[in-house]
Amino acid sequence: MPLTGLRVLDFSDHAGALCSRLLADLGADVVRVEPPDGAAVRRADPQRDGASLADLYANANKRRLVLDFTTPAGRADGCALVRQADVVFDARPPVEWEEFPLPAGPRTIVIRITPFGMTGPRAPWRGSDLVCAARAGMVFVNGPSDREPLAPFGLAAYAATGLVGATAALLALAVRDRAGEVGAVDLAVTEAAAAAVEHVTGLYRQTGEVQRRQGTLHWSRTFRVGEARDGLVLMTHLGDWTTLSQWVASECPEARILTDPAWESVDYRKKHAEAVFSVLETWLRTRSVDEVCTGASLRRLPFAPVVRPESIADAPQLVARGFVRRFSDGDAGIAFPAPPWRFSACPAPPRRLPPAHSEEVAAVLRDWTPDADGLRSVHRPAPQAVAAPPG
Repeated sequence: MPLTGLRVLDFSDHAGALCSRLLADLGADVVRVEPPDGAAVRRADPQRDGASLADLYANANKRRLVLDFTTPAGRADGCALVRQADVVFDARPPVEWEEFPLPAGPRTIVIRITPFGMTGPRAPWRGSDLVCAARAGMVFVNGPSDREPLAPFGLAAYAATGLVGATAALLALAVRDRAGEVGAVDLAVTEAAAAAVEHVTGLYRQTGEVQRRQGTLHWSRTFRVGEARDGLVLMTHLGDWTTLSQWVASECPEARILTDPAWESVDYRKKHAEAVFSVLETWLRTRSVDEVCTGASLRRLPFAPVVRPESIADAPQLVARGFVRRFSDGDAGIAFPAPPWRFSACPAPPRRLPPAHSEEVAAVLRDWTPDADGLRSVHRPAPQAVAAPPG
């Protein structure tokens, strides 16, 4: 794997767990460090058989180590590990850094993850996923226009941080390879989340307009989720408008107004998107999801069913593409997305559940300490045959 031999130390819990998980999927040896009472992500809902699904997903393919930084022995062990690590993800509050600074060397990449960054007036503020998502603008624009804002689905701010943090680590490694050393990376959860707010900031830069909640109408004003007789459908007025308007008009008298030549202009339809989708929804309510999506597919119109989260693992297209993977220890009841990349020369490693027991510090240091030839022995699971995904 591309990162085989890379040593990653993860002190981050919720906020940066996905950062190091993505590096583990690339072959890095990742050791997550937890306090004696366990990481907070272990207690996150929803739970399955006493295990947090967020923990299973974000901490797969990692080793586990318990350290008590309130004791001299725990701090000494933490320092020893940091000295041997290539990358450290650290989400401790700034006050804890002041009490226990990490002894990182010039070639150790430290990704410091905080709610609002290391500097500025909000640096000492505390923040959860929801607080950071709200500050980033994710909450304000989410939900129907006539109702209160909605929290994003899942841990959206932390998910965005995971992608940004993993990318930052890879870029820092490239800089280190060229320059020989690299400074710490200051990663604010709020900034990562703000970068993931689709269209809203871009539209503000282009037009100066502050976007408002508009329910399921997409910011481009070309897509909207509507309610069919037995479920939800993502509709659009893009594509072959003549085919769409004539099809709908033939089945719904109210939709005959859409055959007026004025609607042939995509800009006109965008300007009057609420009216277009209101008519389409009148037609949609009398049809099943399968009727609409099958009919749209036959006419090469980009409609799609809205799949419920609990049904995604069984979606035929995703299963056929090898997107859904099971954990490698025989628990066929837990399915998660495959890594977001595929290499022809090295199949993705089997996904391993987070271990229940802590490793010994001495074992990790033994794996990470150079031998007489300057090489490091990196802990790896026993080789297993992995079938290449179809497609």
